[in-house]
Amino acid sequence: MKKLSILLLLAIFTITGQAQTTEYSGFMRNYTGVLYDSGDFSILQNTFNFDVSKTGDKIAFKVNPMLYHYWSDSLNLNLREAYVDLYFKNFDIRVGKQQVVWGKADGVFITDIVSPLNLSEFLLPDFDEIRIGVNAVKIDYYLGNNTIEAIWIPQFTPTIMPAEGSIWNAIPDFPAPATFDWSKSIINPSLENSEFFLKYTALTSAIDFEFMGGYTWDDNPSMHVEKLFTVNPATMQPMLTGLNITPEYHRLYVGGASFSTEIKGVILRGEGAYYNGKHFQTEDPMQADALIEKDYLHYLAGLDFNIGDVKLSTQFIQQTILDYDDNIVNPEFENTMTFMARYDMFRETVHLELFSYIGLTNEDALIRPKISYDFDDSFSIQLGSNIFVGENDGRFGQYQDNSMLYLKLKYSF
Repeated sequence: MKKLSILLLLAIFTITGQAQTTEYSGFMRNYTGVLYDSGDFSILQNTFNFDVSKTGDKIAFKVNPMLYHYWSDSLNLNLREAYVDLYFKNFDIRVGKQQVVWGKADGVFITDIVSPLNLSEFLLPDFDEIRIGVNAVKIDYYLGNNTIEAIWIPQFTPTIMPAEGSIWNAIPDFPAPATFDWSKSIINPSLENSEFFLKYTALTSAIDFEFMGGYTWDDNPSMHVEKLFTVNPATMQPMLTGLNITPEYHRLYVGGASFSTEIKGVILRGEGAYYNGKHFQTEDPMQADALIEKDYLHYLAGLDFNIGDVKLSTQFIQQTILDYDDNIVNPEFENTMTFMARYDMFRETVHLELFSYIGLTNEDALIRPKISYDFDDSFSIQLGSNIFVGENDGRFGQYQDNSMLYLKLKYSF
């Protein structure tokens, strides 16, 4: 992999040197994190990002490889994007590996579901690095200020979960010994297994809005559980003795919309989606399969505004399971808020920012203060913290031992 990565970069530099109109940019970054509780390093990462692009009248291309170096001398090559654009009179076509960003939410994925997520480090990386590029064909058809966007993804790409042994791998407590069967977790590329998305966007003087729909796969596998019982001779009652767990991906139908508008200097945003076919875990000890299929809603309302020179943003997010069953592990309503404050000073060379997820239902939070200093146009220093608050059963509280201080040094070119 190391030799392949070096050869790829050399090839890109060669192309860049031969094509005078080719544009390139990127960055080199060192990222070091230390856990508060133990003083252990939570992350030691060096990153090299290289973006090569060329735009013409009728055709353009982009190639964006990233090299990650963790802990040892081995290199992890991640080809974030590699696509070609074809321009016509009323429509454009993009073919290749690409990231797709939909919706109006900040830090939350509601209608923004085309590109799956890399959650190997939870929600801590920048969001353009959390999204995974997908091999797709995307067509944008233009009707004045309106756009119809259609996407076909022939090969399913699932969420990347934390590796075994990672501090982000939250291992559940099983009530009995468990064995796993991964035979149903592979989705073979085929027309039948393709994913399809459609979005309509309208830009007006008063409001911007989008309508979207998708026939897709749930990016996270559902855990089908076969429960093994025996009779307790003392009570003559069934007793759970083992679990056979089969991870499997299921189809989802998704429809949603989003909007943003400005009212007297305040930006009002909204976004919502209806998911049909979602599978949820249950706690019914006698149920043959610990899954139940329900539809659910995911939506938010957000505000962006300024108080003096301070930029502020807040969002209220709710997930609602329809036709709720009391045995479902997830709550019927899960409420979360986000809050962001940013202040730039010293001629916008120093940036103070606070971003927080606040879990109202589970009474937990992820608090992310940081300060950045732009030494010049190409080099920046960032000092920040990721603080997890709450109990072990919360989305953020489960990582309470992972609170950390970090430092990022970044050179951009």
